[in-house]
Amino acid sequence: MKVLIELPNWLGDAVMASPAIENLANYYNNSQITLVGSLASVEAIKSHPKVIKTYVLNHKYFNLFKTIKDLNEFDVFLSFRGSLRAKLFKLCISAKSKYQFNKNKYSNGHQVEKYNNFINDIIGVTTSPGNLILHNEISIIDNDKKFLGVNPGASYGSSKRWYPEEFANVAKDLSSHYNIIIFGGLEEKDIASDIERFLIEKGVKNYQNLAGKTSIDELIDKIANLDLFITGDSGPMHIAAAFHIPTVAIFGPTREKETSQWENEQSLVIKKNLECQPCMKRICPLNHHNCMKLIKASDVLDAVIKIN
Repeated sequence: MKVLIELPNWLGDAVMASPAIENLANYYNNSQITLVGSLASVEAIKSHPKVIKTYVLNHKYFNLFKTIKDLNEFDVFLSFRGSLRAKLFKLCISAKSKYQFNKNKYSNGHQVEKYNNFINDIIGVTTSPGNLILHNEISIIDNDKKFLGVNPGASYGSSKRWYPEEFANVAKDLSSHYNIIIFGGLEEKDIASDIERFLIEKGVKNYQNLAGKTSIDELIDKIANLDLFITGDSGPMHIAAAFHIPTVAIFGPTREKETSQWENEQSLVIKKNLECQPCMKRICPLNHHNCMKLIKASDVLDAVIKIN
């Protein structure tokens, strides 16, 4: 059974699709899976034992058509994306059966449940989604001190980002018990540098700033070895959920019922429940950013006590 899967574009969504992919792979026991998607999504899922080939798509249509030309015929094609480009991709793919995720049809529940229900409808079952699963090989780190991960970034937009000084205040308070790792992509190097500057000012020395310095494989490995994670609503947050890392997740404009950590018993969401939440906007439409501004380091530190 040759299966072609177009992954969700965002890292976090790809991780949230992992139970659905397991559902499909278990149903088609002899499946050979080819993945297409963004670099982050493909890198997160490529280690699945049934994946035999991967293709990275960028936003250029030339790259899209070149990939289509390289692909052979499949028994099943399914896309977790509903964009115009994804619809064009589906139209051009040679497959006996084709399916595409429709966010209007799957509008209720957690994103993990939405993706899994999409697969259930394809294969005609009613399987409940399991845990998030990433098949990457994880190193074993033996260290006397625990590791705290700090993740200030969120690719969605500035409205999801908590403030660097508040992250630093939390890290400073916990630095006597944890070595600190600052995470982030290339686009988060500035905010990560701000956290680093505040830590230096506060006399904290036991930290690493890895923003913009890790591959997806390395990011997964580092997060899997954490003892505590402080993060916004982001892709790395979902990676932490896959490994059941104790996590405090800071939510502002997004819906925690849809994108909070899936099946992590050591997870707490911090939010202020304002009338304007959730606005689902990339930038605060009211120009006050109170959903993040009103959250203080003390709120996060109280949550850390509850999950430890």
